[in-house]
Amino acid sequence: MKRIKTLYTYMAGQRLNLILSVISVAAATYFMIQIPFVIRFSIDSVIGIQNPDSSRSIVKLLLNLNELEYYKTNLWLLGILIISVTALRGFFLFTKGHYSATASEQIAKNLRERMYKHIQALPYEYHVKAETGDLIQRCTSDVDTIRRFIGSQFVEIGGVFFLIGMIIYSMLSMHVLMTLASIFILPFAGYFSIVFFKRINKIFTKVDEQEGKLSTMIQENLSGVRVVRAFGRQKHELERFNKENDDYSDKVYSLIKEFARFWSSQDLIVLTQTGIMIFVGTVLAVKGQITLGTFVAFATLAGYILWPVRTLGRILSEMSKSFVSVDRIEEVLNTATEYETVGEVLDLDGDIEFKDLSFHYESSDRDILTEINLKIKKGETLAILGPTGAGKSTLVHLLTRFYEPTKGSIQINGHDISGVDKHHLRHHVALILQEPFLFAKSLSENIKIAKLEASEHQIIEAAEVAQIHENIMEFDKGYETLVGEKGVSLSGGQKQRVAIARKLITDAPVLIFDDSLSAVDTETDAAIRARLNAHSSELTTIIISHRIATLSEADHIIVIEDGKITQEGNHESLLNQEGLYKTVWKIQDADALKKIS
Repeated sequence: MKRIKTLYTYMAGQRLNLILSVISVAAATYFMIQIPFVIRFSIDSVIGIQNPDSSRSIVKLLLNLNELEYYKTNLWLLGILIISVTALRGFFLFTKGHYSATASEQIAKNLRERMYKHIQALPYEYHVKAETGDLIQRCTSDVDTIRRFIGSQFVEIGGVFFLIGMIIYSMLSMHVLMTLASIFILPFAGYFSIVFFKRINKIFTKVDEQEGKLSTMIQENLSGVRVVRAFGRQKHELERFNKENDDYSDKVYSLIKEFARFWSSQDLIVLTQTGIMIFVGTVLAVKGQITLGTFVAFATLAGYILWPVRTLGRILSEMSKSFVSVDRIEEVLNTATEYETVGEVLDLDGDIEFKDLSFHYESSDRDILTEINLKIKKGETLAILGPTGAGKSTLVHLLTRFYEPTKGSIQINGHDISGVDKHHLRHHVALILQEPFLFAKSLSENIKIAKLEASEHQIIEAAEVAQIHENIMEFDKGYETLVGEKGVSLSGGQKQRVAIARKLITDAPVLIFDDSLSAVDTETDAAIRARLNAHSSELTTIIISHRIATLSEADHIIVIEDGKITQEGNHESLLNQEGLYKTVWKIQDADALKKIS
C-alpha cells in the first residue's frame, strides 16, 4: 500500500491525463462488448427467427432506427456497424495511449530531475560509499520501469477489472449456467497470479541489485581503462566481469523459469476453461436451451475474457518490478541531504582556528584525528606534512564540512562553521584536490565553472596565476579546446593547473592545496606560489604536500602523524628538530644532489 501511495505522489500534475486515459479505456471496453450482441442479433433474429433481445442497448438502438425486416434485407448494414464500433474502440484506445504516454513521460522527466537534484545535494560521505553504476541505474533504468508501468499497466488495471465486470454482467443477462461454465475456473488464475506476484518480487530485487553491480563494474573499467592496460590486468578484470555477469545471468534465468511456470499454468487454466465452455454450450444448444447466436456471443465474450486474465499476470509482474524500482528510488530520495538545514551567512574572511578537534568515521571508532589545536592567521600560509593516512586530507575536508567533527570545533573569524551555510562556506574556502575532475567541455568552460559570469579577462588572469595560460595558447583552439572526458587530453600537471585556475577565479579568501601541486615540476610549483603571493597578500593558504621545497616557504608548518600534530614551526626550526620533517628533507635533499651530480 505504501508503494502505491508513493506511485500516486509521482503522478502529481499528471493525474488528469491518467484519468482521461482510464476513461478512454472504459469507453473502448464498452464498444468492444457491443460486438458479440450485434453478432447474436444478426444470427438469431436477422438470419434466424428468434425474437430480438431488446434489453441490450445496441439492439434497442437498431430497432428504434429501423424495423427488423429492414435488416433482413440489408444485412450488410450490420457488418458496417461492427466495423464502425471497432473503429470507435480503436479511437478510444488511441486517446488512451496519447494521454497515458504524455503523463508517463512527464512523470519520468520530473522523477529524473528530482533524483538528479537530490543526488547533487547528498552528503560527501554518501558518495564515498555509493556505487556510481548503481546510482546511474536508479536514475535511468528504474525510472524507466516506473514510466512503463504508469504508462501502460497502471491504466490497464482499471480496464481489466472493468472489462471482466462488464463481460460477467453481459453473460449473466443471457444465461446463468453458461456464465458459470465460462468463468468458474478463472478464480484459480487470479490465485496463481497473486502467488506469482509475491515470488517474482523477490527475484526482481535480486536481479536489479546484480544489474547495479554489473553497471558499476563496467563504469569503473571504462573510467580506469588506462590503469587496467598499464598493469596488464585485462585478463583479471575479464574474469571479475564474467563472474558478475554469470551471477546476473543466473538470476535472470531464475526469473525466466518463474515466468515460464506462470504462463504455462495460466494457459492451461484458460484452455481448460474454454473447453468446458464449449462442451456445456454444445450440450445446451443441442437441447435447445440456448440459441446459436447466444452460443457464438458466449464464445466471443469468453475470448475477450481470456485477454484480461493473461494480462493480469503481466500487469502483476510489471507492478512487482516497478515496486522494486520504487524502493530503490525512495532509498535515495529518503537519504537526508546536507542542505536540509540552512545555516547562517556570515563574514568568513578572518583567522581559522581548530579547537580540540577529533574525528572518526561512522563505520569505525578509531580516531582519524585526535585533539587537534591549531590557529591560522588571516593571510598566512600553513603547510602540512605527514605520511599517507595520517589525516591531512581529512583535516581540510572538515574545514569544508565534507564531514562533521566528532568532537571539538572549527572557527573562521570567530564563527563556528557548524552553523554556517555550506554553500556560503565552500564559496569562501576553495579546495583543490590532488586528482582534479575536469568536465568534457572546453578549457574556458572548465575554468569558469565555479563562476559562470566570469569575463574573458578574469579567466585569462586566473590561468596566468596558475601557470597554465601559455600551455593553453599552444593549443589550436586556445581556451575553446575541448579537454575530453575527465580531461583525458591533458597531462596530470595541466589538469591540476586548470583546477587551480578554476578555484582562483572565485576569489575565495581561503585556498587549500590538497597535494594538488604534486604533478607539476618544482619550477612551476614555485612560480605558482610566487604568483599567488603577488596576486593577494590577504589570501589564507593551506598547502598539503610531501615536497619540502613546496612547504619550506610557508609561514607555519605542521607535521601530522597518526592523527596528531607531532611537530610545528617554520622550515628552519623544524630542521633543528629530530622528526619526520627533517628525515624527509634529508631524503629529498640527497636525491636533489644526486640529480645535480
